[in-house]
Amino acid sequence: MSTATTTTDAQDLAPVSTDSLAELLVPRERPHRPGPLSASLTFGWRAMLKIKHVPEQLFDVTAFPIMLILMYTYLFGGALAGSPEEYIQYLLPGMLVMSIVMITMYTGVAINTDIDKGVFDRFRTLPIWRPAAMVGYLLGDMLRYVIASVVMITVGLIMGFRPDGGLLGVLAGVALLIVFSFAVSWVWTMFGLLLRTEKSVMGVSMMVIFPLTFLSDIFVDPKTMPGWLQTFVNHNPITHVATAVRDLMAGKWPAAELAWSLGWSVLLVVVFGTLTMRMYNRK
Repeated sequence: MSTATTTTDAQDLAPVSTDSLAELLVPRERPHRPGPLSASLTFGWRAMLKIKHVPEQLFDVTAFPIMLILMYTYLFGGALAGSPEEYIQYLLPGMLVMSIVMITMYTGVAINTDIDKGVFDRFRTLPIWRPAAMVGYLLGDMLRYVIASVVMITVGLIMGFRPDGGLLGVLAGVALLIVFSFAVSWVWTMFGLLLRTEKSVMGVSMMVIFPLTFLSDIFVDPKTMPGWLQTFVNHNPITHVATAVRDLMAGKWPAAELAWSLGWSVLLVVVFGTLTMRMYNRK
């Protein structure tokens, strides 16, 4: 018994060849490097899981839009359009644009928070497509935009909103808005990388968003405004998007406004997407 045990121990302690050790430590076939789409979707799924674990994030895309549409319709509808039922036909598409654009700033806040926690330092060491982390944030936030759109349109239908464009017009308007919101989110990703704290990101974002949303045609027709103000409002990208969404839901095909909206979207992605990635690579 003693001899057998000694032999077994000797075999266990026998030196392992270099080739065998290499096979154990380094597999012959390395896993394939994920492509840009796969990596971006993975980070997008991570963003959606954060919503799952912190459902309070959905407050801004549920309760807040409902409060806005109720407040503006019943407070100003009679004075501006004769009745709340008439006013909501004009207001709802614009309020939809305003609510979605306002919640895009949370993309920059989330990025700034991850940077502060050191998460982004780990992301940059991964052998993946560099912009995947940024694009993933934006893809995950698109779910928030869809939820907010469904909530607001549902409340609007209950209050009397009747889109003449039907389901197709509503879907086209929401799709255009999500594309534009994706582009606007790149602005806040730059601020998320540039500024030191999430409060700073939120403060600067609100300073940009409020003038753009309120100095537009979301609430009233620009024809009632002074001439100098009409010039700014008519060239405001929020005005182009709100008008395009409103016309699509009304069953029209606003070619000029669609071109302006998509043109602004491309410009925002090219300019701020490029700036964001340069800052991300150097940070």
